[in-house]
Amino acid sequence: MVLIVGIIVLIAVNVIVLSVNSRRYTTFGLERIAISFISPFQELVTRSIRFTKDIWYHYFALVSIARENAVLKRQLNVASEKNNLWKETDLANSRLRTLLDFQKSITELVVAAEVIGKDPSAWFKTVIIDKGQADGLTRGLPVVMPQGIAGQVIEVSNHYSKVMLITDRNSAVDALVQRTRARGVVKGESAEQLRLAYVLRKKDVQVGDVVVSSGLDGIYPKGLRIGVVAQVIEHEADIFHEVVIAPFVDFEKLEEVLVVLDVQKQNFVSRK
Repeated sequence: MVLIVGIIVLIAVNVIVLSVNSRRYTTFGLERIAISFISPFQELVTRSIRFTKDIWYHYFALVSIARENAVLKRQLNVASEKNNLWKETDLANSRLRTLLDFQKSITELVVAAEVIGKDPSAWFKTVIIDKGQADGLTRGLPVVMPQGIAGQVIEVSNHYSKVMLITDRNSAVDALVQRTRARGVVKGESAEQLRLAYVLRKKDVQVGDVVVSSGLDGIYPKGLRIGVVAQVIEHEADIFHEVVIAPFVDFEKLEEVLVVLDVQKQNFVSRK
């Protein structure tokens, strides 16, 4: 409103001055008065116009910057997603290379499988893999990883199978303490630990000993790693050691496994 009034006043005064000048009057006093009267309005109008221009310019500048930021954010999100996919692909390739190297070191009679599901129940430790009868799988086949034993196949369909992990309470693996050859049975307890049962107290078992499969249960080949002794508990009234084992396989990160198709033809060498 002030700007409009100022412009109107400025135009009116300029018209008056021009009219006076056009009649060739000697009006130096009037011109001085007019200049004194007009100048503040001219300054006000000029500053207002500049202020309006600045606001207009900065408004469009901010709109342009906001649009540019939105574009850059979209590009950053796309780049971040591609980077994440690249990392996942690289990690998957690394795991598959490890499996391939392990496969070459043991036999060609294995099938690589991907874990596609896990039992949500706290009572059972089982997973579903994407291989089944069509790939040569049958019940009872051992499932292994480069780190050691993972479990065994307990149910098979045409294209999928269920694997009971050695951490399941129904699992049992005939095992040996590698250093002293003390024999026992590894039983499932949790994802973090196992139990080596029925080891006679007269047998030497120490923390840090590696426990491997004995091959006597007819399921798992001999010499495949299971875990390391984490604790040995003695009970005076008991004839057996109570041995806690930390498994070598990280079952919380189980993604790819190998299923051994013909146990009788395998010759596993213990991997220290």
